[in-house]
Amino acid sequence: MVSADGKLAVTFNGEIYNYQALRRELADGWEFKSNSDTEVLLAGYRRWGRELAQHLVGMFALALWEEDTKSLYLARDRAGEKPLYYAATGSRFIFASEIKALLQHPAVERRLDWSSAIDFLQYGYPLGERSFLEGVKKLPPAHCALVTERDCKIWCYWSATECGKMEKMESVETLDQRFHSLLGEAVQAQLVADVPVGILLSGGVDSSLIAALAVAKSRGPVRTFTITFPESPELDESGPARLVARHLGTEHIELEGRLGGPDLLPTLARQFDEPLGDSSQIPTYLVSKLARQHCTVVLGGDGGDELFGGYRHYNTLLQPRRLPAFACDAIAATARYLFPFGYHGRNFAMGLASEAKRPRVIPRLFDRTSLARLVGRERLESASRHEARATPPSVDVLTQALLLDFENYLPGDILTKVDRASMLTSLEVRAPFLDHRLVEFAFRDVPSRLKTTADRRKILPKRLAQRLLPAGFDLERKQGFSVPMRLWMRGEWGRFMFSVLREAPGDLFSKKYVESLIRGQQHGRSNGEALFALTMFELWRREYRVGCS
Repeated sequence: MVSADGKLAVTFNGEIYNYQALRRELADGWEFKSNSDTEVLLAGYRRWGRELAQHLVGMFALALWEEDTKSLYLARDRAGEKPLYYAATGSRFIFASEIKALLQHPAVERRLDWSSAIDFLQYGYPLGERSFLEGVKKLPPAHCALVTERDCKIWCYWSATECGKMEKMESVETLDQRFHSLLGEAVQAQLVADVPVGILLSGGVDSSLIAALAVAKSRGPVRTFTITFPESPELDESGPARLVARHLGTEHIELEGRLGGPDLLPTLARQFDEPLGDSSQIPTYLVSKLARQHCTVVLGGDGGDELFGGYRHYNTLLQPRRLPAFACDAIAATARYLFPFGYHGRNFAMGLASEAKRPRVIPRLFDRTSLARLVGRERLESASRHEARATPPSVDVLTQALLLDFENYLPGDILTKVDRASMLTSLEVRAPFLDHRLVEFAFRDVPSRLKTTADRRKILPKRLAQRLLPAGFDLERKQGFSVPMRLWMRGEWGRFMFSVLREAPGDLFSKKYVESLIRGQQHGRSNGEALFALTMFELWRREYRVGCS
């Protein structure tokens, strides 16, 4: 969209949820020609310039050209829901929402960035601003850039780690009411759309709260969607979701999903601009595809776990050590070097290391010993290390863990998975928990004891759930959206993945070590997620025609 005087032009991906309020605020200095949130960006930049992003509530990646100064302003939303890639090559600055678009330019080369690849092999997703291609970077979440003929300046305009400290400890009742109000306001804002809106109801606490508040805030009937997998009952969440839907009186639709065959994997590898090792991308794509048959926009519960401590590893982190530190370190070291990769209990034993020796982010896939065998010690040592985005040392251990996940795992894995899988089906997924005002409330005002303890999780959200959800709802239920990898490896999925890995170039991964992973899986070890990640890596490399030397 171009301004009436031709001096500003914007291209934009996403949704600005507070655009109506901004429009009213900007009306005295701008003659609006449309009702769109895109035009608000033009008016906002004319008013606030480089501080535009700070006024926006939403998910967005935007680029705005200012003709008078010959400058390009880029901005990305605070949580990292929408992607923005760029490449600076000589006098050229090339940017897009997808790497696939960048690769249409002859100046962007298809060379693998091994440092990002090794990050992926450790965590299942790349860290930091670098991408899998040399010379291609990502604008980090909550960052802006100003590109001129002379240089490119990048800065952070918001940070969850700098939300400030609570001025005074509020009562549980007050915090409960504020949480109810903030989440309700976020849901109400995200229900606004020109197309039908639904709720992805998984049957967990977060999505059920979103559904309950949508019913309270909506002027019309609310549609909820749940996916069932008759072939894989371990993925079926229809029972709890049906209970919530009946209690709320929603128009509930159960979508029957069929996992199908492994021919889906090359399609996903092509859609995801970078490899993702999370196998839940498969059911995420399937539920998006089915929901798109009924609506264009859906609300989901992403972000609740990272804000209020919904993962089981937070409980583990807070449990007291029953052995002295030297004994824990000895057990961890023994497990690392004597237990084979994928051996049941290896990760648990390694996690016993004392605080001083425990890694800040425990590798999800391969530790460095295994990586050296997989890619070679020389390549591993020559790769530049990326550190997870730092957390302030002054906060308690739970808050450190939550911030690490919010600033690394959430944008790198969860939001990437949801955005790419849903966009492949032209479905827009919104996340009310990621309204930055709710994020600030969670990190600034809610004490850790109301989030997670050694034996409880998401304490504050469950207080609200007790009031809004049916009496028979299981508040303690936690079911991940993952595929039955051990079972899959025994059938056509396993044969397909083994074939892909055996056909991979010899200078990519150690053929000998990959074969040992396959044999280990066939003999009962838990190598399925690692093999899946390696498969998606190789399929991505093929689809994008990336050299591995």
